[in-house]
Amino acid sequence: MTAISSVGVVGLGSMGLGMARSLLRAGLPVWGYDIREDVCQAFVAEGGQPVTALANSAASGDLLFIVVVNAAQTEQLLFGEQGIAARLRPGAVVIACATISAAAARRISARLAEQQVLMLDAPISGGAVRAAAGELTIMASGPAAAFERAETALAAVAAKIYRLGDEAGQGSQIKLVNQLLAGVHIAAAAEAMAYGIRQGCDPQALYDVISHSAGNSWMFENRVPHLLAGDYQPRSAVDIFVKDLGLVLDSAQDAVFPLPLTASAHQMFKQASAAGLGREDDIAVAKIFPGIRLPSAANEEM
Repeated sequence: MTAISSVGVVGLGSMGLGMARSLLRAGLPVWGYDIREDVCQAFVAEGGQPVTALANSAASGDLLFIVVVNAAQTEQLLFGEQGIAARLRPGAVVIACATISAAAARRISARLAEQQVLMLDAPISGGAVRAAAGELTIMASGPAAAFERAETALAAVAAKIYRLGDEAGQGSQIKLVNQLLAGVHIAAAAEAMAYGIRQGCDPQALYDVISHSAGNSWMFENRVPHLLAGDYQPRSAVDIFVKDLGLVLDSAQDAVFPLPLTASAHQMFKQASAAGLGREDDIAVAKIFPGIRLPSAANEEM
């Protein structure tokens, strides 16, 4: 294994912070950066290396995890005003974890190659709980040299690491398939619960039965408890699926490939976002259904 002098994590949100902590637990020298200064200071207090300037920290590191929302933020960090890419040492590895299109992954990888920087197209799955436990699933593609240099760090943050090819794009494409399924399953779970409640089913009994029956899904079992508790604090927000299912549909449009279920789910999330629910937990898509009272004293009848 290649010795690591420094690992950076840019984006200390619910996923990135868990990953940074997992890297620390593995004994790696880790610095973390976020636009929220209080989060950065809290990470330093946990043992993270302090960051005086993002570009300077990036220049001294071997590996850089970028855990932001989309391709635009990834490219802005690397090639925008901060200009991180130009400061990275030759042979450094950027591990791009955002959910982006395959085309964007290939574009970013090509631009980094001009700076003699390697990239792993490495979107992640598992949620904040698995990120905190170092048990993510990583679906990655990129050159063998990048995998070799990042091996220890990847093992620290993930329980499953899938090597999907030597070129950027395949990791992101498989993540989009995952997001297609996740978004459709959440929308279906919301619709099923709304239908059951409208037909007079007890919400808790409905969840208990379905979660132990053939109609269950991981998303139903994971998200419906939020609905039952009336807890819409975002673990993953409605607007995430507005974005991600939009990426899926855009890629299908380029291929002239029909995705009717994805299109319906996307419209449901867009309707929820338009109603002001975009920053709520993604199961808040259930609130778009009329004539029901969801399980919370704070909820008004929809």
